Amino acid sequence: MKTHSLDEVQDKLIGKIGTPNRDRFEYELQMDLIGQAIKQTRQERKLTQEELGKLIGVQKAQISRIENNASNVTIETLMRVFNALQAKVMLSVELPHFKISLGQ
Repeated sequence: MKTHSLDEVQDKLIGKIGTPNRDRFEYELQMDLIGQAIKQTRQERKLTQEELGKLIGVQKAQISRIENNASNVTIETLMRVFNALQAKVMLSVELPHFKISLGQ
């Protein structure tokens, strides 16, 4: 019986690193992890979805959507959530002739 590494299985099922399918998978995975982190932190702070929503000016349903799939949310809304949860945020953008780093 031949064994395969996790990298080999991911390459075969999802696509090799740098391919559109793999990039989409990695992005969605990261957004899911952000949503889970928001939910866990909110619960640790003993906030309901409704209370967090009121803190940042959105409905409870929007908080639920963010926690379940953070990929369909604006950066502005995410930053308001992170601010309300007192998260430290670092953002770095690098383009060929442009580089900016933001942090709080």
